[in-house]
Amino acid sequence: MKVQKIELYHISIPLPADFYPSWIPGYPQKFNRCTLIKLTTDDGLVGYSGGVAMEEEREGLGSLLGQYLIGQEVEKIDEVRQLIREASYLGWRNSWIEAAFWDLIGKKEGKPLYKLLGGEGGKVLTYCSTGEVHEPAQRAEEVLAIRDLGFSIVKLRVHDFDIKKDIEQLKVVRQAVGDTMKIGVDANQGWPVTIINKPPIWDLDRATEFAKACEEYDISWLEEPLDMYAFDEMAELRRRTKTPIAGGELTSGWHEHKIMFEKESLDIYQPDATFCGIDTAVKIMQEANRRGLKYKPHTWSNGIGFAINLQLAAANPNREPLEFPYEPPGWIPKYRDGILSEPFEVDSEGFVTVPDKPGLGFEISEEALKRYGRKFFEMTPGSLAIKTIKQRGLFNALRLAKAKKQD
Repeated sequence: MKVQKIELYHISIPLPADFYPSWIPGYPQKFNRCTLIKLTTDDGLVGYSGGVAMEEEREGLGSLLGQYLIGQEVEKIDEVRQLIREASYLGWRNSWIEAAFWDLIGKKEGKPLYKLLGGEGGKVLTYCSTGEVHEPAQRAEEVLAIRDLGFSIVKLRVHDFDIKKDIEQLKVVRQAVGDTMKIGVDANQGWPVTIINKPPIWDLDRATEFAKACEEYDISWLEEPLDMYAFDEMAELRRRTKTPIAGGELTSGWHEHKIMFEKESLDIYQPDATFCGIDTAVKIMQEANRRGLKYKPHTWSNGIGFAINLQLAAANPNREPLEFPYEPPGWIPKYRDGILSEPFEVDSEGFVTVPDKPGLGFEISEEALKRYGRKFFEMTPGSLAIKTIKQRGLFNALRLAKAKKQD
């Protein structure tokens, strides 16, 4: 089964209200955007994946990828992964594309991804992951409403220059819910973004002080309290507090995670398969389980990213609650999952049903794709040949084709 056609789309779904992500202070997000890849094989199977996008920054991606992936055998997943890695040397990081090949493999074998990885289906418990920083009293009311939806776990955001205001978030919400909910908190210190406002930058002492407050208010985990590469400092923070330390969402390579394991930097590993690739995410899951640590994937990207990481959560023999991005009115399943035929929803007890459909378990709505998507690239073996002749001449094109065939 070989890749016969590559199609790329810009997806832009208008949000019903401005969304102010805590990780980009002051930034009013008006759209849910992603880059969608559609792979068609010579057998007629179609596989999808999606990569988070701020604008249309991947406009030139197709020209780079085409020569790597056209004609590639889908089942040779190690080879696929290496080609995607090589393409990243010359442009963007594109680990999110790997999932489209798994989608194809699953469809060919008639199995969902979690079964390909040896997991079981059923349901996965989720936790409500808020995305904005609100005043403590307002957030407390919102968390009570979140509890009424069926969630038993919520993740708060803190991002103030004044640590007392951050601690007040914990205090007020804990007082509101009592012992009826577990609470996690994300400091968003792993990868500070200064595109609009300058964010607060924590050092080890501030992280330690906040972690002590987390102990006081029975916080289940503290996420990204320090820079994503502060491996030694996070290990020291773990020694200073009883609060579990989480991170790793944008730490894209296995080698970086391996260092964190060796240095004992984290209690909870949160890789996102759309940022690090499915193979790397599985390695992290297995190593976390081997060490008695936790694997809880990051999912704050889009509906496709959630679907991919849901499959991985279902493949984990030591299941943990999965992140469920939710911040009404701007960020809810209808808009988060806008191009999917069926958005992912939680039931009355906070569980999400794992799809049993082959591959990644979702279907693209052609109507929504037409409404929110714009195709910006398409390539087949024929168009690749024409492009090569135009750019390199007939002689070189024939020579390259012969060399590729011999490989």
